[in-house]
Amino acid sequence: MALSIRGYAAQSATTPLAPHSFERRDPRPDDVVIDILYCGVCHSDIHQARNEWGGSMYPLVPGHEIIGRVASVGGKVTAFKPGDMVGVGCMVDSCQHCDACAQGLEQYCKEGATFTYNSKDRQDGLTTYGGYSERIVVSDKFVLRIPDGVDPKSAAPLLCAGITTWSPLRHWKIGKGQKVAVIGLGGLGHMGLKFAKAMGADVTLFTRSPGKEQEARRLGADHVVLSTDPKQMQAVAGSFDFILDTVPHQHDLNPYLATLKLDGVHVLVGLVEPIEPPTHAGQLIFGRRSVAGSLIGGIAETQEMLDFCAQHGISSDVEMINIQDINEAYARMLKSDVRYRFVIDLASLAKAA
Repeated sequence: MALSIRGYAAQSATTPLAPHSFERRDPRPDDVVIDILYCGVCHSDIHQARNEWGGSMYPLVPGHEIIGRVASVGGKVTAFKPGDMVGVGCMVDSCQHCDACAQGLEQYCKEGATFTYNSKDRQDGLTTYGGYSERIVVSDKFVLRIPDGVDPKSAAPLLCAGITTWSPLRHWKIGKGQKVAVIGLGGLGHMGLKFAKAMGADVTLFTRSPGKEQEARRLGADHVVLSTDPKQMQAVAGSFDFILDTVPHQHDLNPYLATLKLDGVHVLVGLVEPIEPPTHAGQLIFGRRSVAGSLIGGIAETQEMLDFCAQHGISSDVEMINIQDINEAYARMLKSDVRYRFVIDLASLAKAA
C-alpha cells in the first residue's frame, strides 16, 4: 500500500515552504524504504522551489542530500538490510542501458536521469518528492552505503556538494605535483579545497573577499589569491593545471584563464547560464587551454567518494537546523550566511509546525 508521508513543500513559486502530506509509491521488489534522518539544503533547492530554472511542478518537496536508515527492502534487494545507514543523492533512476549509464555515469543518461525531486518516475509517471520529508522509497541501484566513521549529519552535503567537486577532480586525474585553484568558498568550494588537498595537489583559493585566508587554510588551501587585486592575479599568471569554478552566477572567466598553464583546464560546476562576458578565444588558443563543465557524479563514483572521505577523515562543515527554520535558512543562504551547508534534522518534523 502507498505510504502517507509528512514533509515540507512549496505550493507555488512565491509561497514559503510549509508542512505538506503526500504519498510515496508502493515499494517495488528492488526498492529500499529509508527513514530519513538528515537532509542537506542545496542552493538548487531554492532555484526549484521558486521556479527560477523553469519547469517546477507543485507541490514541490525539495531535498537531494539525504541520509537515513533502511526501514525495509524489497524481495530482490541483497545489498542492503534494515538498519543500514545509507544515502540518496540527486538521482533515483536512469535508463540503465545507454552508453553513459553503461559507464556508471547515470547523471549523463541519454534519456535523462530521474531526479530525486521535481522529476517524473520513469516507471509509473508519478512526480518524485525529495528529502524534506520523513521517508523515501528508492531503487537499490541508487542507494549509497555510508561507511563507518563518516558522521551522518555532515555526510549529507557530500551527496551533492561533495560529488559535484569530486567528480571533475577525479576525471581530470588531479594528484600529487599538480597545482589546483578553486574559485569561491561556499558549499561546493569548501569541499573542493578539502578534496584537492587530500588528493595531494598544491591548492589555491581564489576569492573576492579579503580576510578569508585563515579559514581557507583550515580547509586545505596552501595559498589564497584575492581575485580583485591585479597584482596578485599577475603573480599567478600561467600557474595552474586545473581550476575548479564553483561560482553559481555569471562572472568573467578571462582573468582566471590567464592563470592556467599550457593545457590547463577551467571547469565550471556552479554556472548553468550562458558565459557572460564572453570568453576570449585567444586565451584558449594561445595556451591550448580548455573551458569545460561537469555535472554531479555517477553512483559508483559517489560511493568511491564516500569511501575516500572515510579513509581521509573528510566531511562537510555543516550547521544543523530544524525543518521549521527552512525559510529562514533559504534567506540566509541567499546572503551567503552559512558555513558551509545547512542540514535539516528530520526528527524536527515530529514537532508542532
